[in-house]
Amino acid sequence: MKLALVSGSLFMALAVAFGAFGAHSLKEMVPPSDILVFEKAVRYHFWHALALLALGAIGFHVSHDLLRLPIFLIIFGIIFFSGSLYILVISNTRWLGAVTPFGGTALIGSWIWLTWNFYNGLN
Repeated sequence: MKLALVSGSLFMALAVAFGAFGAHSLKEMVPPSDILVFEKAVRYHFWHALALLALGAIGFHVSHDLLRLPIFLIIFGIIFFSGSLYILVISNTRWLGAVTPFGGTALIGSWIWLTWNFYNGLN
C-alpha cells in the first residue's frame, strides 16, 4: 500500500499548497465565481488525498486486491477532477470543464468499487 501512502502524502501537500494559493494569490486574478470553483477543487482534492492515506493504512489489514483499483481510481479522479478545475480557473481555459466529469466519475467509481469489495471480500 506504499502507492496509497506516498501518493496520499504528496496529494495532501499539494492540496495545502493549492489551498494557500487560492486563499492568498488567486483572489486578485479571477472573479469570485471562479474562486468557488477553485475551492471546490481543493476540497475534493484534500478529502480524497486523506482517503488515500486511510486506504494505505487499511492495506496493512486487508488484501491489497480489495484496494488496488479504488486507489488508482482516486488518483485518476484527483488529477482529472481537481486538476482540470485548477487549470480551468488559473488559465481561463473553459473547455477543460469537459474533462472534469471523467475525474468525478472516477471518484464515484472508486467509492462504489470499494464498497463492493468490502462487502464481498471481508469475512
